[in-house]
Amino acid sequence: MIRVIAICLFRRGEEILVTEGFDTVNNQRYARPLGGGVEVGETSEQTIVREIREELGAEVQDLKLLGVLENLFELEGRQQHEVVFVYDGQFADKSLYEQTEIPLLDGGWRTGAIWRPFAWFDEQCPLVPVGIESLVAEA
Repeated sequence: MIRVIAICLFRRGEEILVTEGFDTVNNQRYARPLGGGVEVGETSEQTIVREIREELGAEVQDLKLLGVLENLFELEGRQQHEVVFVYDGQFADKSLYEQTEIPLLDGGWRTGAIWRPFAWFDEQCPLVPVGIESLVAEA
């Protein structure tokens, strides 16, 4: 099954906001910008608004579509396929940019939302989906 998701790059200087996950089969950490699955009847932009409210209790503004990525990967021993709408956006509440880690309201992730510079990501903890850096460079 192909999953359609939308993620948002919140930027603080050279840093982006991510949360970390862990694949127990491959014993691999990974980081992903916040967002989630597009539900029937909503646009990818509406998904960002809903997901950030659900995950952080925060409002977003100035959403701009950077591009769409097709992501083929393995997670927990299963082949996955996603079509990923990648947005750039801003928090309405500017105080969120001052926090080191923003607690998540829903579970399922290893960490809260953390600011990380692009140079921080490597094979020990890659940024997913692959291609985000290229979209940012093109923007």
